[in-house]
Amino acid sequence: MPAGAALGYHKLLQVFRFETAGESHGECLVATLTGLPAGVPVSVASINRELWRRQQGYGRGGRMKIETDMAEIVAGVRHGHTIGAPVAILIRNRDWANWAEALPVEDAEGAEDKKKPVTRPRPGHADLAGVLKYNFRDARYVLERASARETAARVAVGALAKAFLEQFGVGVLSHVIAVGPVRLERQAAWEELVALSRREQVLLSCVDAETELRMKEVVDQAYRTGDTVGGVFEVVAHNVPPGLGSHVTWDARLDGRLAQAVMSIQAVKGVEIGPAAENAARFGSEVQDTIHYDPAQRRFVRGSNRAGGLEGGITNGQDVIVRGFLKPISTLRRPLESVDLRTREPSLAAYERSDVCVVPAAAVIGEAMVALVLAAAMREKFGGDSLEEAKRNFDSYLEQVQNF
Repeated sequence: MPAGAALGYHKLLQVFRFETAGESHGECLVATLTGLPAGVPVSVASINRELWRRQQGYGRGGRMKIETDMAEIVAGVRHGHTIGAPVAILIRNRDWANWAEALPVEDAEGAEDKKKPVTRPRPGHADLAGVLKYNFRDARYVLERASARETAARVAVGALAKAFLEQFGVGVLSHVIAVGPVRLERQAAWEELVALSRREQVLLSCVDAETELRMKEVVDQAYRTGDTVGGVFEVVAHNVPPGLGSHVTWDARLDGRLAQAVMSIQAVKGVEIGPAAENAARFGSEVQDTIHYDPAQRRFVRGSNRAGGLEGGITNGQDVIVRGFLKPISTLRRPLESVDLRTREPSLAAYERSDVCVVPAAAVIGEAMVALVLAAAMREKFGGDSLEEAKRNFDSYLEQVQNF
């Protein structure tokens, strides 16, 4: 094999990637994660805790009363540790019993009569664009896969990525900084995020109690009027080493990869790295993070973190801060104007069981996506077929940085 081909093949083998499958009302969700080294400790209870966090928050709909998501690991983990093979996870849908006849895998006589077609597309959802793209005559198959129900599978594999990052002292947590017009006007401390993640009762995942109550009033207003409300969540990756990502090609820049990952979450329509919108309204002298050296810690430090932990597409040793801007979700109890796909006549949009506010849930999903991107960057940087090998490479790199 030519040298170039051998290098390309080796790079292919090192790919860290995940995939999900399953529909909103299908039998189960499936997720696979490829690229974890052998020896990473895995706790099913920890995965289920992340799934529980995703289901919490004031403003969630009726489905949260039906489903209690539980992960089943069916491959890639033995005796509580990864074995270097792809990890496969199942999350069964308890609501499947009510949909088995409407969404069968194989067609059967009379099955057509049991379908639950959606022919009045909802503005803001994938309904109309999807039926035009795939030539469907109703939007059922589109909305089943486009639904944010899919993100339960992302949170499950994201929990594995977080478990991997924890072995290197990296933590990834989130909080809600805005619901509708109500916004948290201060930066949260890492200790506040840790305390927030341990709560057994979740309201709107804001670290400030007074602000959270004002957020609740906005959700209550949306409930009363049959509306929905969006907001902003912030994901913080703590103790991230400098040097992840690269400036050398456009697709290696870590800020771009993080933005794409968070933007891929349903209903997210904007992403910031650090306070990007605020920075854009300031002069350069107010925005750049000044550089200093701390001889006691033998490392470079910054006077602020307005870059969100990334410069030139590379982590700089500060906390990585990523914000997701969530639009109000598309399914309203007070339906908007639409058109019936069959008759082309004006009609009100279809209503599927839905939520009023999902910003706290989106924050947990954001954690998963950020963790997956950072775990991939760690694997690219430090390699290793086993966790021990990866840790040796990591420790050697930290020594190099300290001795710079």
